[in-house]
Amino acid sequence: MGFGRSDALQLLEEWTKSESLRKHGIAVSICTEAYGRLEAERLGLRGAEADAFAEPYACAGLLHDMDYERHPSLEEHPFVGVGHLRELGWPETVLNAILAHADYSGVARESHMERALFACDELAGFLTACALVKPTKSILDVEVAGVKKKMKDKAFARAVKREDITGGAELLGIPLEEHVGNCLKAMQERSGELGLAGS
Repeated sequence: MGFGRSDALQLLEEWTKSESLRKHGIAVSICTEAYGRLEAERLGLRGAEADAFAEPYACAGLLHDMDYERHPSLEEHPFVGVGHLRELGWPETVLNAILAHADYSGVARESHMERALFACDELAGFLTACALVKPTKSILDVEVAGVKKKMKDKAFARAVKREDITGGAELLGIPLEEHVGNCLKAMQERSGELGLAGS
């Protein structure tokens, strides 16, 4: 068993049968990885070094809800999944990020990866919802201004916690508009993988 993106995807598919929950994992992974790449750039990493730096970010995104379908209770999610990953020998940096995405886990969001995963979780879901109400069902037709407008509409994607999206941007130390833009761009660039390239 390795600890790369393909291994993470395999685990997600093994644990999660719901297509929408799998797609959510992929969307969160794409957004979180984008922040890994921005951070790598800030640290002056290039090429293979940057790829290696961003890989755990992508894995944390894929795995953050891997146990949710089987163990949706607050007592079990994400602890069951993290326990399984720990047995497999996954790095603690990835496990801590997964634990920190849950407010009730008691794990503080200290590392950049922990903050990025939390910041991307609800937003990736919200951007998906914004794409699915478009006539084309395409993320390519979603714009930052439209997303911000929809965030104010309490009836739209009611389950998405707006305060986690705004709080996530604050954690990353960037304006909300920039955070939405970063995730939107990342999802647009890989719209095919998400099934959101449109009709």
